[in-house]
Amino acid sequence: MTTQEETATPLPPRSEPPSDMDTFIKGLWRDNPVFVQVLGMCPVLAVTNTVINSVVMGLATTFVLLMSSIFVSLFRKVIPKQVRIASFILIIATFVTMADYVIQAVSLEVHQSLGAFISLIVVNCLILGRAEAFSSKNTVGKSMLDAVGMGVGFTFSLLCLGVVREVLGNGTFAGISVFGPSFEPWVVMILPGGAFFVLGAWLLLFNWMRERKKQQEEVFA
Repeated sequence: MTTQEETATPLPPRSEPPSDMDTFIKGLWRDNPVFVQVLGMCPVLAVTNTVINSVVMGLATTFVLLMSSIFVSLFRKVIPKQVRIASFILIIATFVTMADYVIQAVSLEVHQSLGAFISLIVVNCLILGRAEAFSSKNTVGKSMLDAVGMGVGFTFSLLCLGVVREVLGNGTFAGISVFGPSFEPWVVMILPGGAFFVLGAWLLLFNWMRERKKQQEEVFA
């Protein structure tokens, strides 16, 4: 006859909640907005023809993402569920307008280069998605870490494309000549077709690195 201790089913180990550092780092690598989630493709393909445009768009998106996440988290218990999406869009649009005016005041040339894509940050699915999936359900501190991590990951992705496209398409890096006057630019790189080609190459490299890491973890497990 077995005792109660022998027949009792052992309880499964409790999963530890993600740490604050994990909340920040996931946007850089594991849940990268561009190379993993494939979000915000409109600015990724449209404004990454130069390094400067890539950095400015990434910083503007990070600013909007951070500020909107803070306010969505602050008012998450006040905003009615029936109008939460409209409220989120209103908050996001407020900070997009601020970013638009700041860029226009700092550099009119960059503002003209980015064109309507600054205003289109309002409909970037990355920002609205983080507001709905994370900020509306977590504290201000965690929402800030998530926003900064996702914003830095998005900026890094834009920079990866911008560097390759400008160096090969113009022979410059942030407007500084790299190869000298004898270099023949690959004009296709600064055209829409070049954007798709470079994005596909980065996605291929990123997925290969992830699969290789996964295989190494399985070997040593």
